[in-house]
Amino acid sequence: MFERPGHGERAVLVQIGFGTRPSEDELGELEQLAVSAGATIAGRLLASRTVPDARHFIGKGKVEELGELIRASGADLVLFNHALSPSQERNLEKALSCRVLDRTGLILDIFAQRARSFEGKLQVELAQLRHLSTRLVRGWTHLERQKGGIGLRGPGETQLETDRRLLAQRIRNLTRRLERVDKQREQGRRTRRKAEVPTVALVGYTNAGKSTLFNQLTSADVYAADKLFATLDPTLRGLQLAPGLDVVLADTVGFVRDLPHELVAAFRSTLRETQDAELLLHIVDLADPLRDQRIGDVNGVLEEIGAEEVPQLIVYNKTDLQGEPPSLMYDDTGAIRGVRLSARTGEGLDLLVQALREHFGQGRVAGRVHLDASEARMRAKLYDADMVRRETEDQSGGWEIDVEAPKVALERFCRDTGLNRGRIRPCPCEGMGASLQSRTVA
Repeated sequence: MFERPGHGERAVLVQIGFGTRPSEDELGELEQLAVSAGATIAGRLLASRTVPDARHFIGKGKVEELGELIRASGADLVLFNHALSPSQERNLEKALSCRVLDRTGLILDIFAQRARSFEGKLQVELAQLRHLSTRLVRGWTHLERQKGGIGLRGPGETQLETDRRLLAQRIRNLTRRLERVDKQREQGRRTRRKAEVPTVALVGYTNAGKSTLFNQLTSADVYAADKLFATLDPTLRGLQLAPGLDVVLADTVGFVRDLPHELVAAFRSTLRETQDAELLLHIVDLADPLRDQRIGDVNGVLEEIGAEEVPQLIVYNKTDLQGEPPSLMYDDTGAIRGVRLSARTGEGLDLLVQALREHFGQGRVAGRVHLDASEARMRAKLYDADMVRRETEDQSGGWEIDVEAPKVALERFCRDTGLNRGRIRPCPCEGMGASLQSRTVA
């Protein structure tokens, strides 16, 4: 095994097409990721294969071609736009005498550079350790007890076993610390729910303009740049849509195709802001020729984190680059389903605020639900959510419960608890002068 260099910034990019031609678009994204990580592109290698090679991922001939390209370009790093197994990564490093990194390792490195908050650094370290735990290799052996002979017996544990034990211990410690941070975040979420302030999470493919839009709406100073994963740590700011109608905007980490599972697991507490939101602003780069594919990639990540049921409002950003005027988009029922705007120039922000007012300005709703005696837990959840205004017990031991809450809060409660929204009857609740018809707030 060769001695890995302490750094490596001149990179050769590798893109393989399996059963098809290698994608220039995917290679372009890899180049953006590499530049975002601080690498200089020294060369590119594209190839086609039927299936990955078990030993080197690419064939023997391509390994030799890659080695020649590395020597000719003076590169000290090879970046694969694919997931490599630990053995493939080690075999390639041995054959090329060069550091090899796969797509997951590259994204983890970018996240490590971008993390600024205490929670973000913990999450990145946890993801890195989980990734590293599958890639431990034998380094030194002079303390191993497997060696025989007088005076050569070690302390009873190999270096590899020691590394694994220390890694497992550190992962447990980080997991416990992140659980404490998540409890603090949950307290904030409960406070917002109690105050009946809905959360709007900005999601989208990385570099779609989420942070720029967030800054325009809230006058915040979140770092925004034309690079992938420019911001990592989530930021929450209040936004008043109208007198008496406030929301909380949450700027979240950008998504990307094939987001590493280690990151999804480590950032689960941060991604809860997306999962628990009442509305997702799905930011789409209108100038991106692959925008439809990007929308599918983002929806795939949302499904992975359990946020696929949260309502979405599509925001097509960067109309200034397309020469299109800002506009609203409507569905067949006449409801707003999307907004075209430019976050950079601010044109169309008034239309986005109008769409948010229409979504959240429908006020509070009230209704009546019947619960059987076996649904005492659901009754307790309604009380915990402070939605119960009156109840009467029937002869069978069940309850007729009058509920009242903001429309978005009631829909979220039904989604989270499994209560069928259709069970809440659209009839007036006595003493409240309200019905299931929406009452306007703004």
